[in-house]
Amino acid sequence: MPNVQVVEISNNDSWVRDTGATFVVDGLGHMRAVDWGFNGYGGLVNGIYFPWDQDDLIASKMCAIEGVDRYRIGDFILEGGSVHSDGEGTILTTEETLLDPGRNPNLTKEQIEELLKEYLGAEKVLWIPKGIYMDEDTNGHVDNICQWVGPAKVTLAWEDNHDDPQHERSQMAYDYLSNETDAKGRPIEIVKIHVPNVVKITKEESEGVDIVEGTFPRNEGDRLPASYLNYYNCNGAIILPTFDDPHDQDAIDTLQELFPDRVIEPIYAREILLGGGNIHCITQQVPRP
Repeated sequence: MPNVQVVEISNNDSWVRDTGATFVVDGLGHMRAVDWGFNGYGGLVNGIYFPWDQDDLIASKMCAIEGVDRYRIGDFILEGGSVHSDGEGTILTTEETLLDPGRNPNLTKEQIEELLKEYLGAEKVLWIPKGIYMDEDTNGHVDNICQWVGPAKVTLAWEDNHDDPQHERSQMAYDYLSNETDAKGRPIEIVKIHVPNVVKITKEESEGVDIVEGTFPRNEGDRLPASYLNYYNCNGAIILPTFDDPHDQDAIDTLQELFPDRVIEPIYAREILLGGGNIHCITQQVPRP
């Protein structure tokens, strides 16, 4: 396609959603990027990738390609998948990620909140307690459990089975959001999307992963953080991870109702999930100014 540019950028072993630049646009149509510090999801405390020197350069390279000025705040560790913005002043994140000791142990919750407000132009930060069960790579990124779909409206990964550990996490998020408002004071409407049935790594899949020192293992029988919420909302379409699961069609139907002007494009995404993330994690949008 003539409008597609392929660019080769050196990296270690990570995800462009988390290592890439976060773009912000002001009311006059000017665009800049925020280049956060990246330390492999926890650095030497509990990070899952080492080294991460090339990953930490990806945002600046994106800015050079796009010809966009950037704010570099390398002493503040943040991955793009750990925050969601509604574009109207409200940021969604999880305590599990941003308060993790491997990120910014020298900062309080209030200080982290102020930095998010300053660099993302936000007025309010909503702190969901935890992310998807067994999302150990990222310590519970918000992009796997909750997404904005419109003003004061979110989708939430849900588990009906009370015996499944995911139910408690989903219920905690639901209870929290049900008692909160967005930056404009509006109550938040919550649309539940049931998670897929439990996905575990097979023997063949485990043996197919190269064991590299400094990376997170993929062992047979390990539960993967499967979720439909890790979709990418692009121009004209929702790129949706599916898992050949009985819940696939419900997720497709629900998102089609929420986005009647977009085509729902389901992609069988088990292979991406084996890496610990999904479609939202391997994408990073550049908005039009």
